[in-house]
Amino acid sequence: MSVTHEKPGRAALHLARAAASAPSPHNRQPWFFVEEGHDHGFELHADRGRRMARMDPGGREMVIACGAALFNVRVALRHLGFRPVVDVLPDPGDPDYLARVGFGAHAPATDEEELLAGAMFHRHTHRGPFGAELVSGELLQALGEQAGVEGAFLQVIDSSEKLETLADLVRGAEQADRADFRHTVELGRCVGSAGVPVEACRPHPDLTLLAARDYLGLSRRSTVPARRQGIGTGTVAVLSTPYDNRADWLLAGQALQRVLLYAAHHGVMAGFHTQPLERPALRGELRRNVAAGRYPQMVLRLGRPHIVRSTSRRPPTEVLKRAPAAVRH
Repeated sequence: MSVTHEKPGRAALHLARAAASAPSPHNRQPWFFVEEGHDHGFELHADRGRRMARMDPGGREMVIACGAALFNVRVALRHLGFRPVVDVLPDPGDPDYLARVGFGAHAPATDEEELLAGAMFHRHTHRGPFGAELVSGELLQALGEQAGVEGAFLQVIDSSEKLETLADLVRGAEQADRADFRHTVELGRCVGSAGVPVEACRPHPDLTLLAARDYLGLSRRSTVPARRQGIGTGTVAVLSTPYDNRADWLLAGQALQRVLLYAAHHGVMAGFHTQPLERPALRGELRRNVAAGRYPQMVLRLGRPHIVRSTSRRPPTEVLKRAPAAVRH
């Protein structure tokens, strides 16, 4: 695609800043944006070069991350007083051109839309145990409703049998990942100032009921005593969709971000455990035995962290490009 690097407009910078605050696998931020000119349109593109090639060969997690960024664009447009006009997968010849968002009619944002906008830069991924305070049933129900608004399903895993099954699937996938040298190399490259902060990786990955990514190789140096295992797990949930194509992955990302922003407004953050979703056989088992036949797109823990750690973001000027005048709408 042909783009230029002219100075972007203020509205486009606002949208790019909002979009870039979305969560992504290991903070890879696999996206770039194109401004079509003042109030004409804002494009979302997957940046395949920033995909986790070994963990996400089909790009499913990359597209989900871009879906979360798309939801932030929608919220940011509402904050500016416009209705977003979204065209998903607008060019069949370019699968990485994921969405175009146009500026629709003027309309003041609702209280809930302003709530989501206000939470955008307070939402952070949490790695490690949560505090002891549980997420209320009332909030969990509201989070399920938020996912439903986008057409997804947020399933709280409150059955001990399903929770044990899910924990076994996560643990099995994580152990296989730890034994795969190329996997550990790819993961290790994500740690640092431009990726996942070292401080966020210091909790032992086997503390919570769902095994976490072992960014620093801590599991090779020590084990967690049985009496400490499972502390701070929080509430476990699975986000799923009825179908499993590229449009559904985008839908899942938007539903996920709606849930995360609503949760963040109430002081609740999330940690992610996608290991079994990256292995087709284990994902199929999770779909059959945990997700009631729906397609699982994200496994997450919800809770209230003791410390909230932010991750760095690429500046808007790095991820925002400008379409040549000849191709603007």
